[in-house]
Amino acid sequence: PPAATGSDEEDDSDSSTKPIRSEKKKNPASLFQTGGDPPKEKKTKKKAPPKAAESEEETPETPQKNSNKKGKGKKSKKPKEERPPSPVIEVDNLEEFVLRPATQGVTVKCRVTRDKKGMDRGLYPTYYLHLDNEKKVFLLAGRKRKKSKTSNYLISIDPTDLSRGGENFIGKLRSNLMGTKFTVFDNGANPDRANADWSNVRQELSAVVYETNVLGFKGPRKMTVIIPGMNADNERVPIRPRNDNDGLLMRWQNKNMDNVIELHNKAPVWNDETQSYVLNFHGRVTHASVKNFQIVHGSDPDYIVMQFGRVADDAFTMDYNYPLCAVQAFAIALSSFDGKLACE
Repeated sequence: PPAATGSDEEDDSDSSTKPIRSEKKKNPASLFQTGGDPPKEKKTKKKAPPKAAESEEETPETPQKNSNKKGKGKKSKKPKEERPPSPVIEVDNLEEFVLRPATQGVTVKCRVTRDKKGMDRGLYPTYYLHLDNEKKVFLLAGRKRKKSKTSNYLISIDPTDLSRGGENFIGKLRSNLMGTKFTVFDNGANPDRANADWSNVRQELSAVVYETNVLGFKGPRKMTVIIPGMNADNERVPIRPRNDNDGLLMRWQNKNMDNVIELHNKAPVWNDETQSYVLNFHGRVTHASVKNFQIVHGSDPDYIVMQFGRVADDAFTMDYNYPLCAVQAFAIALSSFDGKLACE
């Protein structure tokens, strides 16, 4: 398609920003800090620090591995060697891991596969998220609900149980009627069923807004991603809207950005040679697709918060960094699959 955001052609702008990048990279955390109230519920979040130490030794090699642009990414014959795998990431407690922000300095590299087999899987495929390493650790599964007026995806920590009532339900992605705005929730209760202090009410983990592309097929998509900010302990500020007017989308629309962070997809660059839009995915994406994207913060476009792109017909890589967690990143990726996008 003409809107192909191509694979990993090198773009020159990249090399000139190399030195600045390492300067900036020291503390991307400050981009996402909004203060926020210290979390009241101290669940089991305090497990994170030992994790960091574990993966620390991995970090030195990841940047080099990443910037090692092997080939032009055009030959998709041996993606095995071309795609740098994920650093060693311990998933001790799956439910906790998928909601925990990525450790600072460690890119969590994943693979999304789309399964269209079965009766109505063409319309309602199941999507699976695994760590992109030798063990291929399963993280999440997602599928669109059938009888919903708007697109509604259930996200589960059990690949065989994608039911709303099951205990493996971990989150959901819901779109507006147009299919251009999406909200990601965790598995908390609906505000109608709140307990006295609202601590059981679902959190909004993210929202995604696709700018409708008036010109139809001309040019790449534009996405805005809205996420809760982080507090001083590098934990997500809980955003528990009491009604639809208090969610991330409304806050963003009303420019009420307290404890909220706005991110965008990085604009691809037109490449005359290939006659397509390209982004540098550093070998992690090998097929051109309108769905390929990178999400960045306006103040540091070199720090890739998340990237997603095609490596085969039904396989995609999805890599995310602090402050995102797996559920946020996977739901953002699912939103890009949604068929109703008026932005195609």
